[in-house]
Amino acid sequence: MADEPTAALDSHSGHAVIELLRNLAKEHGHTVLMVTHDPRIIDVADRVTYLEDGMIKGDHRL
Repeated sequence: MADEPTAALDSHSGHAVIELLRNLAKEHGHTVLMVTHDPRIIDVADRVTYLEDGMIKGDHRL
């Protein structure tokens, strides 16, 4: 689980963190659940769920 893992990072460092999480998950067959406001992460996600006021407003498999 990762809560805003790229929040305080520049774009290069943020991308490196996301790639690290993605590679570790694939190597070990695990899932990463991430909460973020960073739209740059969408390109590496397998699934995106949007929440608004505590309710699911959208759920997409990519």
